[in-house]
Amino acid sequence: MTILETPAGWPADETEALAVQDGLRARVVLDEPGPPVGTGLVAGVDVAYDDERDLVAAAAVVLDARTLDVVDEATAVGRVSFPYVPGLLAFRELPAVLAALDALTTGPDLVVCDGYGQAHPRRFGLASHLGVLTGLPALGVAKNPFAFTYEQPGPRRGAASPLLAGTEEVGRALRTRDGVKPVFVSAGHRVTLDGACAHTLALTPRYRLPETTRYADALCRRALREAAVRQGSGL
Repeated sequence: MTILETPAGWPADETEALAVQDGLRARVVLDEPGPPVGTGLVAGVDVAYDDERDLVAAAAVVLDARTLDVVDEATAVGRVSFPYVPGLLAFRELPAVLAALDALTTGPDLVVCDGYGQAHPRRFGLASHLGVLTGLPALGVAKNPFAFTYEQPGPRRGAASPLLAGTEEVGRALRTRDGVKPVFVSAGHRVTLDGACAHTLALTPRYRLPETTRYADALCRRALREAAVRQGSGL
């Protein structure tokens, strides 16, 4: 297994990363509807870290949006490319995520990130950053609301409430299972917030989290374990 090094020219500190964010944020598109729900191919991406070995593993898993069957998958393992800075996590994850997406043999029509898009202090989370760099429609489905506020949505599946930065709606708290705590959905790029929520519901027929995230999470954790074993054995 090849361990990717940090790409040449990748931001090295917070100042450089903020400048990149500022430069790319203007390219975000939020007025396109995105692909029709339940059609085409949808990819999930996720990452896992081994801080002791300075490794990050990314997985990209492509599902048939109608059946939710896996049709393609790929992983990439790299060096952690950026220090931990809240609001700049994309810079730690993107080199490996982009490598995993590039290793796919099937191109997705939509990418679902385990994280944020517009629900970000500078409105440019991982889903927005990834969408701009790849040109793909992208959305974020997070497990917690970051620093934003919301009212609990109704108890039934499909209920939603605004995720707010002051009075600005940056996403939605969405109930994907009856009586289970919500997930936090935000548009990333080339998809509306309404569309992002509809896709999330289509991807959660049985569990709280999208099937894309569940598959990608398991795959990147396995890839990280395998990389750690190989590194430890000198392979």
